Amino acid sequence: MTVAIGVDVGTTGAQAVAVDERGSVVATASSEYPLLTPRPQWTEQDPERWWEGVRAVLGSAAGEVAKGRHDVAGIGLTGQMHGSVFLDASGEVIRPALLWNDQRTAKQCEAITQLVGERRLVEITGNPALTGFQAPKVLWLRDEEPDAFARVEHVLLPKDYIRYRLAGEFATDASDAAGTLFLDLRRRTWSEEILVALGVPASWLPGVFESPEAAGSLAPDVAGELALGAGIPIAAGGGDNAAAAIGTGITRDGLMSSSIGTSGVLFAHADAPAIDPSGRIHAFCHAVPGKDCLLAVELSAGGSLRWWRDVTGADYATLVAEAESVPAGAEGLLFLPYLTGERTPHLDPQARGVFLGLTARHTRGHMTRALMEGVVFGLRDGLEIMRDLEVRPKEIRATGGGATASLWLHLQADVYGLPVHRLEIEEGAAYGAALLGHVAAGTFADVDEATSVVRTKPDVTEPDPRAAETYDEVHEIYRGVYASVREDMHRLAARAGS
Repeated sequence: MTVAIGVDVGTTGAQAVAVDERGSVVATASSEYPLLTPRPQWTEQDPERWWEGVRAVLGSAAGEVAKGRHDVAGIGLTGQMHGSVFLDASGEVIRPALLWNDQRTAKQCEAITQLVGERRLVEITGNPALTGFQAPKVLWLRDEEPDAFARVEHVLLPKDYIRYRLAGEFATDASDAAGTLFLDLRRRTWSEEILVALGVPASWLPGVFESPEAAGSLAPDVAGELALGAGIPIAAGGGDNAAAAIGTGITRDGLMSSSIGTSGVLFAHADAPAIDPSGRIHAFCHAVPGKDCLLAVELSAGGSLRWWRDVTGADYATLVAEAESVPAGAEGLLFLPYLTGERTPHLDPQARGVFLGLTARHTRGHMTRALMEGVVFGLRDGLEIMRDLEVRPKEIRATGGGATASLWLHLQADVYGLPVHRLEIEEGAAYGAALLGHVAAGTFADVDEATSVVRTKPDVTEPDPRAAETYDEVHEIYRGVYASVREDMHRLAARAGS
């Protein structure tokens, strides 16, 4: 049996998933590594810890594959997007990598916007300058650590540093590169205009490949250490959201995934670039060659429910059961889930959470119901922007915690007004990376053939017409609340020192 191994360089740890040509998972392995927070709102990691984690999970998965007498034909890479790994001329790491959730670069984002132009930046890259992206991190290094900046010869994304260690190649893929602010979204290559404006040498950036293309092969010394065959092709891979979309089959028009984890993400396939001029949602290249995608990101989705669990001291099962007994609309109670600021649609790090409409008759169940509804209302804000851009999903595939509880499934179907499906196999981005590894190895001719192994469960959660009508009305109220309290949110944030 032919197997490909997908490797995910995540924020909290590395994961490997071995997948055969039927789409079955034959081995999994995971490891953890620490997150560094040297100052408030700074997040870093040591790339050497990534490498140690990847070696462990790749070696473990390869060992399980060997026990089953399978052949490893390819490797696919995915990982956290936007991070910056700085290497010197000898390929050594200069300093800890700055991560996607690092917030130190507000000044550099302002500088990028001024140098390129706000409208022009979105026209080229599909996105405004946000603190999480890679480009402002490069300028931060220039401004704040000039000695380290003077040593830079290569700038890599997290998964591409692992490729360098596995294969000795400097390469990336279009989907991950689209989250740097250096990529021309339509041309799917580095933007000379932006690089010149920011004073960043093109030679620092790796070659850009399409996700299923082979972009390196396993070096003999690493292959020997991991008991794998030398020369195994390594797919260019994809950013974590794009690779996850391969694993969930979001590869054609009309499909969208809805992920409710700590954060919430709507991911929709687009046959051509669909750019929101105001940059409220992300426009990236897809892991499907020549195709694009839209992402709406809510910073505190399942994170809001986790906060509520911790505050109340009740477990999830109790809270959800109480919420299920409350009617749609929570009898006039609303919740804005902006506990850690918000990205889509407000791009406001100072946005704050709100319960609105609270009365003495409301119970904990009402508040839980309003909270969960508010999370899905926030994601619907992103869906409405997609619809305005003529990207109109007809089917939702639920992933993460939002696929595990009946109430989450019904809320998504009713608030989106669309049928919600679940997947037979949900192994996250690493599963999609394994399918890309199969394409790079020639097991499948292309991504379409590879994703033919992705299957949904037979049960479908359909919208309830009465609940959907209620939620249409309540969502209209929800959409107007932020604008009415925005200034007060900011005044309170200032008083709190954030």
